[in-house]
Order: sequence, then C-alpha cells, then structure tokens
Amino acid sequence: MADYSEKFYLVRSDILPEAMKKTLDVKTMIDRGKADSVYEAVQSVGLSRSAFYKYKDAVYPFQAMVKEQIVTLFFHLEDEKGSLSRLLSVAADSGCNVLTIHQTIPIQGKANVTLSLNTAGMSMGMNQLMQELQDLSFVDNVEVLSSGA
Repeated sequence: MADYSEKFYLVRSDILPEAMKKTLDVKTMIDRGKADSVYEAVQSVGLSRSAFYKYKDAVYPFQAMVKEQIVTLFFHLEDEKGSLSRLLSVAADSGCNVLTIHQTIPIQGKANVTLSLNTAGMSMGMNQLMQELQDLSFVDNVEVLSSGA
C-alpha cells in the first residue's frame, strides 16, 4: 500500500541543489517545445538522464503547483457490486468534479479504472483524498498518472 502522508516544503531556489534546478530547466524546455526529447534537453543543460528521472516527479515550480487543478488517477479494483459508485462518491464528497471515467472489463475479478478529476473545489488535501481512496476495501492500488491545468 502506498504512503500518502508525504510532506511538501516551499524552498527558495538559491538553496536548491543544482540537479533539481536543472531538472526544472529540462521540464520547461520540454513543455515549451525547445527540446524534442529528454536526452536532448538534459544534454543542453548538463544534467544526467538518471538525475532528471530521479527528480522529475518531485520538484515543481511554485506557480505550476498553484494552478494545478486537473489530476488523473489510475485504480486497480476488485470487481465488487457498487465499487465504482463508492469510488465516485469519495471523489465527489471531497469536492472534486469527475471529468472522465474509463473502466476496463473485469478479468479474473479485477478491473482498471482511470478517473480525471477537477480538484479546484476540493475541501481536503490531495494526500488525504489519495489515502481515503486507497483505504476503500476494494481498491488494490491507486496512482497519480498525471496532473496539470
């Protein structure tokens, strides 16, 4: 089971390790189309690919985190009657608006579900929502696939 009690900190850029700063530069280059690949971007800023992949999901510009409102979650569920309905209820009760739902046909009693949520109206933190979803008896696993505005 994943631990969603991780903590976040706001840190001044002048004390960030150089590899984290360069990771942010690489992400910016890719987002703006100034590099065609991760390899090209890391080469241009002088960062190893392993360092980029180590930090890419852990460091974000403050402005990007403030505007993030859409998150896509992936679930591996046990096939139980009403499980999708209960999953959606938890999301709705948190203040999220469900944008898309995709559920696979259950195979051997398991189904995959992908939800895209607008989190602008959330009444709790993302970590708390993730923990509540993971705590549902029929949820084997929940992961954040993507987040972005």
